[in-house]
Amino acid sequence: MRIDPAAQNTSHGLLLELVGADSRVLDLGCATGYLAEALGSVGCKVSGVEYVPEAAEKARPFLERLVIADLNELDLVAEFGAGSFDTVVFGDVLEHLTDPEAVLRGAVPLLAPGGSIVISVPNVTHGSLRLALLQGRWRYTETGLLDRTHVRFFTRRSLIELLTSAGLAPVDLRRTTADPLGVEVEVDPTDLPDGVVEWLAGQEDADTYQFVVRAVVDDAEAAVTQLARRAADVEARLERAERELDAERRARLAAEHDIAALRSTLGFRALSTPRRWYAAARRTTSRGFE
Repeated sequence: MRIDPAAQNTSHGLLLELVGADSRVLDLGCATGYLAEALGSVGCKVSGVEYVPEAAEKARPFLERLVIADLNELDLVAEFGAGSFDTVVFGDVLEHLTDPEAVLRGAVPLLAPGGSIVISVPNVTHGSLRLALLQGRWRYTETGLLDRTHVRFFTRRSLIELLTSAGLAPVDLRRTTADPLGVEVEVDPTDLPDGVVEWLAGQEDADTYQFVVRAVVDDAEAAVTQLARRAADVEARLERAERELDAERRARLAAEHDIAALRSTLGFRALSTPRRWYAAARRTTSRGFE
């Protein structure tokens, strides 16, 4: 499996963006190492924990250190040491744990000052699941929102509550989206009440397939600093957009001025469209204007 860093509507692409480059990263539930490989390509030094030995061995070449263990039972600080990482990643992992809050709490001391925890989880309030329940369906699948190995389920609110309970503050919450009638969850659109699909379209997170969030230790100062940085980034993007818009406006005004000057030179009046202007110019030319 290869991760496309430019893919914005995937949890893996968003995880890469939120982790960033040149960081010390612990990938918890690293699977076969596809995320670790992508992080390594941007200068990150990655260690990993994986429960399935076969998957772990495939990940080993991309990791500085590999621990094969059950996250439900592993003492992370004893294994890696406090303050060892800039970022700890739970990529589609928390939903597989019997006590995600306890594991999350255990990961917090691993963070160096200014570090963050980056998480992706599926959204149980996605519209496909709401529609399936209307039709009496809750069928587990091999992958997806109802992966048969999921033991916990999250909404936007319950995810934020989980972070808060673990002593974390979310500073950047993003999402991937998918059409409620276009995913792996079985829904019969011909057997739904009139208007329900239209109603669903207006509900919060009905098209949210996964949440992807970066959180920091909630000591107030760190959270405020992170939010201030994000606000500064947004402001910088807005300023760039305004400059580009101003440049486009100036170019349009200059073009309109040139057209007006040309019309005046040619003696045309009330030419409301380029097509009429062009037709008038052809008629003038045919009469021998030079």
